[in-house]
Amino acid sequence: MTIEVRPVRDAERAEAGRVTALAYREFVGPGEQTWEEYLGHIADVAGRAERALVLVAVDHGRILGSATLELDTRVEPEDDPPLAPGESHIRMLGVDPDERGKGVARALMDACFDEARARGKRWISLHTTERMRTAQAMYERFGFERKPDRVFPDGFVLLSYEKPIGQGPGVGAGDPP
Repeated sequence: MTIEVRPVRDAERAEAGRVTALAYREFVGPGEQTWEEYLGHIADVAGRAERALVLVAVDHGRILGSATLELDTRVEPEDDPPLAPGESHIRMLGVDPDERGKGVARALMDACFDEARARGKRWISLHTTERMRTAQAMYERFGFERKPDRVFPDGFVLLSYEKPIGQGPGVGAGDPP
């Protein structure tokens, strides 16, 4: 497999959204309407590509996964606090379940760090949920540190992470593979 990571093309937006929503489908329990609605939001790559950089991992024209990188503005500026000076934020990282364990997420994360570094950002933040234990383990392996959680009025919790952007290649200088 050869993984190419690049900005999503207009003609790929629907497929990138489908693959990203598919990656999150396993976290939706029976009757969880809020999560069902969130899958529709995740699938809307066209909507967020206007405000943020959406990267896709591709192998021979097939989209394997995507990640959204907020560099200057938030995807949802009315709901999220503004980015701090020097901050970039990864959102909606998702890999086709059939392609997991093949380095797709790492390639997407590396590309996010490279893009943020090229734009002069000093750190990357991200959120995940308690349900996403594999994602939590991956972020911790990549050297992300836990920060205070974001708790919503309805009690929903987003686990917060951040990591300085190193000067070396990849997800940060000296990171383990």
